[in-house]
Amino acid sequence: MSAVPPRIAPGRGREIGPVNALIAWVIARGMRSRQPPNVFTTLARHRKLFRPWLRFAGRLMPRGELPRADSELLILRTAHNCGCAYEWGHHERLGRRAGLTPEQIEAARSAAPTALTERQQLLLRAADELHEGRELSQQLWDELRPLLSDVELIELCMLVGHYEMLAMTLNTLRVQPER
Repeated sequence: MSAVPPRIAPGRGREIGPVNALIAWVIARGMRSRQPPNVFTTLARHRKLFRPWLRFAGRLMPRGELPRADSELLILRTAHNCGCAYEWGHHERLGRRAGLTPEQIEAARSAAPTALTERQQLLLRAADELHEGRELSQQLWDELRPLLSDVELIELCMLVGHYEMLAMTLNTLRVQPER
């Protein structure tokens, strides 16, 4: 656990409401966890925003159009770029389940090209460009265009943007990793 306490502690049942508490517990069971993840019980304190956010986030991942391993690689790179240990920890496990190798996961942190396919290298470049400049260069767009559909290109931008926002929120609220 971090020595820095959370700015907003995870909510309990009465603080997040019975429906949000149930959702958090269902997610925990799906993860085979003994407790709901702090990200959900913290964000659920905003009762009116939690469920719409969860639907949106779930549409991007895990129910997005990009292959799951691509999504996880993009999320890991975004977590790294934003310095979000909480996001990194969760998605390191999810990335392994999606088929990423330990070397590919580490490459999301270091961009070591030997562990990555050309497509994966392009995805990391996209995450970096979106993080640094808030848009993709024409050169990178032209390289991605033959590999990704219109829907996948839209999703790539929204996925990175969403996880940038989530990393900012988690870092600012100092959401603590689970034990």
